[in-house]
Amino acid sequence: MTLLLTRPEVPEICAVPGSAFDDTRTRLRALAPDAPRVYAVARVDEEPRRRWWRLAGEDRAQRVDLLYRRVLDDVEDPRIAVEQVAGALIHVVVGRVLAPVVLDGRAWDPGLENLWIHQDSDGGIDWAGVADDTLRVLPGDPAEGTRGVVVLPCEQALAIWTAHRAVTALSTVHRTLQGCAPLDGARFWALVGRAVVTGAAQLPMLAASSRQVSARRGQQLLDAFVSAGFPVRGLA
Repeated sequence: MTLLLTRPEVPEICAVPGSAFDDTRTRLRALAPDAPRVYAVARVDEEPRRRWWRLAGEDRAQRVDLLYRRVLDDVEDPRIAVEQVAGALIHVVVGRVLAPVVLDGRAWDPGLENLWIHQDSDGGIDWAGVADDTLRVLPGDPAEGTRGVVVLPCEQALAIWTAHRAVTALSTVHRTLQGCAPLDGARFWALVGRAVVTGAAQLPMLAASSRQVSARRGQQLLDAFVSAGFPVRGLA
């Protein structure tokens, strides 16, 4: 028996009072009501800085090493541990921004300088934030012409911009992880590709939106990574 997951309570994207970022954040929080931080990001200027750290910060290597050591407490194999940390960081960079891209044709900046990470009391990653909340959107978006919005010409342009910005963070993440345990580049980028493929398949079920549109935009994002020279279509 096939179980169709729908989320009728997920709000449609619309022109509402407040910024486009607030609109997007509300929609993404509703995708997983029991875990509203899974896809949504915070505006870090609104948050107390306790347990937040900048992905571009000088303490990045120390922070990532602590994540790795924490996973090693439960996983004996360093290869498995480093891949678990890689997966968590890939979700921060790509898994979260993938949601507004495939569902609504919107993207915040997933670049290295813009991302912040929040850790829970146990030391695990439980949230992410952005310093600049400007959104890139498609023509005809309800927020077109409002403050904090930049309109890109088409879906392909959105995918290319998102991938190229994400690469700045992902490449740094991969280099930093090498200080914990060896992680082959092909394997790392295959994990990125798997995150895109999996997310593009799951997100429309959570939002009760078009699977065809989500799949198309996911493939455009993969194409953009490949065109930039990153083997996200490798075997994971």
